Amino acid sequence: MARIDAHQHFWHFEPMRDAWITDEMRLLRRDFLPPELHPILQEHGFEGCVAVQADQSEGETAFLLELAAKHDFIKGVIGWVDLRAENIEERLAYYNQFAKLKGFRHILQGETDRALMLRPEFRRGISALGQYGFTYDLLILPDQLVYATELAAAFPNQAFVLDHLAKPLIKAGELKPWRRDIQALAERENVLCKASGLLTEADWQRWQPADFRPYLDVVFDAFGPKRVLFGSDWPVCEVAGGYSRTIALMEDYLASFSPSEQAQFWGDNADSFYNL
Repeated sequence: MARIDAHQHFWHFEPMRDAWITDEMRLLRRDFLPPELHPILQEHGFEGCVAVQADQSEGETAFLLELAAKHDFIKGVIGWVDLRAENIEERLAYYNQFAKLKGFRHILQGETDRALMLRPEFRRGISALGQYGFTYDLLILPDQLVYATELAAAFPNQAFVLDHLAKPLIKAGELKPWRRDIQALAERENVLCKASGLLTEADWQRWQPADFRPYLDVVFDAFGPKRVLFGSDWPVCEVAGGYSRTIALMEDYLASFSPSEQAQFWGDNADSFYNL
């Protein structure tokens, strides 16, 4: 079994571009690059990772592809491209030359237009991904789950994965209506879910493993072990406990799962979904 961290980030910190890093998250205001992550992955038995975009520019995509070309342990890249661009087919044809580029993401959670993913020009971009086998990462908040379900239904042959469980309100202990909407999305068999970014949705200083169990129960019941992937969300996880505690949380939760189900979660599902 190859263990794969299916969701993490790299960056050279730039204050203007990275304004999303608030004072509360100030320990992230520095560079995070592959030489720092690699020994952490090795310590926890991971063979590799998938690097995911954090900035909405094609420069970001080029940056991640350059890192992946230099570091074998970066098995895949999720980049950014303007899906609404008139020349989207031309851009995707260009990116098809990069074997490690597995798919794309847009920071939909931050859009004023909460249903942006359903607009004709965005849907046109989504429709072009399949020709090249590109996946699509859904970075959304709970209020956008209904739109994601509609999008996934409109493109049943497109492979989607939901990032961070759609960021449920773990700190507030709120399950509804998130649970209902997650269950509806999971009915679309072309959608998988990443158990990632959990720590930062809880109380950063005082969270307990039990805080996450209701949410993980919903996701594993809805998607099943064959459709849930592990992602650390490093280095963002460092503000709320760090890599080791992220691993310990999930190992504790999965203790009652079969060895094959654990293997699926820790790497097999990521391997097959992203074609690593």
